[in-house]
Amino acid sequence: MPLLLPNQHLLNEVFSSRSPSSQCQNRAVPQKRSASSTLSDLFPAWSAVDDMKHKAEHLSEEAQREIQKASQAAQAKAGKIELYSPKYYAACTFGGLIACGLTHTAVTPLDLVKCRRQVDSKMYKGNFEAWGKIGRAEGLRGVFTGWSPTFFGYSAQGAFKYGGYEFFKKFYSDLAGEDRAYRYKTALYLAASASAEFIADVALCPFEAVKVRMQTTIPPFATGTFNGISTITGKEGTSGLYKGLYPLWGRQIPYTMMKFASFETIVEAIYGYLPGQKSDYGKGAQTGVSFVGGYLAGILCAIVSHPADVMVSKLNANRQPGEAFGAAMGRIYKDIGFSGLWNGLPVRIVMIGTLTALQWGIYDTWKIFMGLPTTGGAAPPPTQKVTDRS
Repeated sequence: MPLLLPNQHLLNEVFSSRSPSSQCQNRAVPQKRSASSTLSDLFPAWSAVDDMKHKAEHLSEEAQREIQKASQAAQAKAGKIELYSPKYYAACTFGGLIACGLTHTAVTPLDLVKCRRQVDSKMYKGNFEAWGKIGRAEGLRGVFTGWSPTFFGYSAQGAFKYGGYEFFKKFYSDLAGEDRAYRYKTALYLAASASAEFIADVALCPFEAVKVRMQTTIPPFATGTFNGISTITGKEGTSGLYKGLYPLWGRQIPYTMMKFASFETIVEAIYGYLPGQKSDYGKGAQTGVSFVGGYLAGILCAIVSHPADVMVSKLNANRQPGEAFGAAMGRIYKDIGFSGLWNGLPVRIVMIGTLTALQWGIYDTWKIFMGLPTTGGAAPPPTQKVTDRS
């Protein structure tokens, strides 16, 4: 009888490998896969995009490391830059040079259409039509007509504008004293920017005269910057290069006053709205604030200075040799009327908004590169007495 019944050992051999518990133990447990790897299997294109994303992140990290190395090398070569020292003003001057020179040159196609529409509002119906016509007639080079005097002129202007602003802001602040400088900081911004722009426009004016004439004569009256300067001085003398100086001051000084004062105020308001202080935010965030503040300031600048900008274009294109400044302005205004002073404003808002944002972004990026603080975000009152008296 015992032989007819299976023993314990035989039962274990037959059924142990088939039990659910043993099958779960013997079977390999599948590893949980990420969503991206699953999508990569299902969609090969997803895998390619993912690879590109990782490569871009890697390149970005490498670029940041290289920029950091270059920044450290530049700071080591320049030595420690004390605020408001000659080295500080030199750094700010160069930052203004690259900020204005590069950005104005980059938007030359917009400036070309704006100037031609200011001189003749019926010439083109819109930007794209204008670029199409110019491109078909003159090629890509024609679309960038005037880039050379633009680069030289606005590089010089930017150097004096930004470097001068930093100098005059400190100069007037010291004259006023700490308490009054903080209390009347907007007036200080306006005075400093006006003083800097007054000088900067003297450097800009000869190049602006060449640029406007190149852009408003078809074909251009000169082949390049220095050819244009020699052509004008040969016919009209040196005064021909400066006949647009007064309207240039009329355009640029209000523009720059609005540009710097509104930028400082907007940036201060942004940091006041954000939690914490300006020093709590990293370099990237501070540069982003500069870009946003610059764009908003640029819109205000474009509106304030546009009538004078139209008059500058008209005077440089249509003022007769020997004609008095006031007489020329009166004649032009009689021809175009009040509405004519606003020709090309939408284009200029886009151009100046983008331009100003990029300029402040580049300028403050350069300051960070050289180990300097970014612009804007006024310091708190130096003493409690300021708030007590206000």
